[in-house]
Amino acid sequence: MSIDKSALRNAATVIVLRDRLREPSILMGQRGARAAFMPNKFVFPGGAVDRADSGIALATPLPSVCRDRLCEHAPPGMADALAAAAIRELWEETGLVLGRRGAWSGDVPPDWTRFAATGNLPAAHPLQFVFRAITPPGRPRRFDARFFLVDADEIAGDPDDFTHATDELSHLQWIPLERARGFDMPFITEVVLAEVAARLTRPEPPETVPFFRNDDEASLFLRLRGYPMPQHD
Repeated sequence: MSIDKSALRNAATVIVLRDRLREPSILMGQRGARAAFMPNKFVFPGGAVDRADSGIALATPLPSVCRDRLCEHAPPGMADALAAAAIRELWEETGLVLGRRGAWSGDVPPDWTRFAATGNLPAAHPLQFVFRAITPPGRPRRFDARFFLVDADEIAGDPDDFTHATDELSHLQWIPLERARGFDMPFITEVVLAEVAARLTRPEPPETVPFFRNDDEASLFLRLRGYPMPQHD
């Protein structure tokens, strides 16, 4: 059975922010020249949600307001799957661990074996949902991407140690926020950088989350506010 590579896929992107109040910098890497999606561009770590991500038990949950907003226009269970994908992609592309020490129970999915070998369970509590964007039609890959902001202090281990990273991103580096726009990056990444800059002195989740929605009919700029989760007796 053939796979439609242009079909819209859920994805998670991680913006790791370091020294936010002194000399803020962000972690970025460069995509390969032969990559089908955004070749040569400097991007944040991230990628599509895998099937196994929906079954990953999180050591700590997402902040409740972030979970509520992730549930808008999304199927049940997607919030935790996105959080798991964000943590997995951060590990795969940078070798950095967002987790808590602990032993895994049951079989570990293949995509998670290297992460589990670090002795950590994925921890979602540091992830702050700050942006959502859908890739415009007509691109070779299309993603419904949720962007998560996380403080580098939450990383388990040395934030400068990229020795366990795969080769998906090259030139991994901490880029001063004030210099980041001088790098060759996608337009939407520049927009997200403006949101990050506005949040340097605001550690709490934003009041609303920007949502760039691109579909066949129109491109819309919306705001996700979140809503109380239904209570069950």
